[in-house]
Amino acid sequence: MLAWKVAKRRTGLAAAILIATVFALGGCADKTQVIEEVVPDIDAIYDRYPELEGKQAEEAVVKRVVDGDTFETDGGDKVRLIGVNTPEKYGKVEYFGVEASAFSERMLKGKSIYLFKDVSETDRYGRLLRFVFIQGETTMYNETLLNEGYANVMTYAPDVTFAKKFLKLEQQARSGNVGLWNDGEAGAEPDKAEHTEASPADAPSCEQPLIKGNIKSGGKEKIYHVPGGSSYNATKAEVMFCTEEEAVAAGFRKAAR
Repeated sequence: MLAWKVAKRRTGLAAAILIATVFALGGCADKTQVIEEVVPDIDAIYDRYPELEGKQAEEAVVKRVVDGDTFETDGGDKVRLIGVNTPEKYGKVEYFGVEASAFSERMLKGKSIYLFKDVSETDRYGRLLRFVFIQGETTMYNETLLNEGYANVMTYAPDVTFAKKFLKLEQQARSGNVGLWNDGEAGAEPDKAEHTEASPADAPSCEQPLIKGNIKSGGKEKIYHVPGGSSYNATKAEVMFCTEEEAVAAGFRKAAR
């Protein structure tokens, strides 16, 4: 995977001066080379997502799609899309998980992509956390999954740049009964009740929310866990809150322990 850092943007031109960091092998010293690369869609991406300008960007090819929100590059890196969560395809298969995985397979496999980090480099599993663009497209793929109803929002601080925008997109997909929000039948075997829905009306009100919101029983049981609780570390959060008041307002109750 090639890592590019934008050094200068040429307004109105389809080109950018990029810094390529080349990692030498066999004990050789790292070298930095300044090159000029024509990237026809980079200015359009920055115009649509100004929050990304100046952030580290990478270029790669998708070798293998793991599931709807995770894939592997030709360089061997596993990438987890920031801010979204698709239903599970493996293990306890969730409603629309097969469809979400098939969609990402069709859209991403073999494609050249651009990856932008937010704040964190990787998650606890060592996967790169990234916003992803298919080369030649100016709509972020994370956003496409929400628009098409293949994912719900899952945001963890400090990677919250597009949290509010993503929540609005999910709400629009829900209102339009798109994808996993459709009441009709889908090709997946599992009952729809297995799918976990989660998102308060607004994004977290602080930069580092620590209270974990967990949803069970097809959305019927909403529980929040605070740091220090007996199940806090083991809890997989569908949504994060800054205060207990926010969690209660979103319909969650506090865990017993």
